Amino acid sequence: MHGRGPRGFDERGDGMGHGGPGGPGGRGGRGERAERVFGRGDLPLIVLALIEISPRHGYEIIKAIEERCGGAYAPSPGAVYPTLTLLEEQDYVTSGESASGKKLYTITELGRAYLDENRAQVDGILARLDMFARVQAKNALPERVHQAMHTLKHALLLNKSNWSEAEAERVSAVLEQAANAIVDGH
Repeated sequence: MHGRGPRGFDERGDGMGHGGPGGPGGRGGRGERAERVFGRGDLPLIVLALIEISPRHGYEIIKAIEERCGGAYAPSPGAVYPTLTLLEEQDYVTSGESASGKKLYTITELGRAYLDENRAQVDGILARLDMFARVQAKNALPERVHQAMHTLKHALLLNKSNWSEAEAERVSAVLEQAANAIVDGH
């Protein structure tokens, strides 16, 4: 199983991956390191809990987890779809084709019983996801700063043919001065 940390999973599919926006398997973004989002065995429970709320397609499960994490994390299809297959093999969910032609997963009575037996763990996972979303929101760069970083990146990329030694020195000095001013708070 593969992932998109902090939106994804590592090779084990257990939520301990350290990809990230801009990192291995990342979706681009701000380059944060992954936090541990799921422990071992948590993903099947949260997927089953989401299906209990309403039947869903795999992509809808990914988006629901991402929304639950405030947009800071989404498991990869390489983690979610094998989990759905496992849940189906365990008779916790069934799948059928929806009107759109996608597989739609529905919880079974055995799946409900399994969730009921593990309700405390499910509640704990949901609480951790909520906490993760709050921490990520608090640590996120303000959108104005994020946009300014993109503007800077594009300015550097647009200047490809104009990199004399003097120009490289000038731009380096400007960037270092800006970095120091940010760190020093001036």
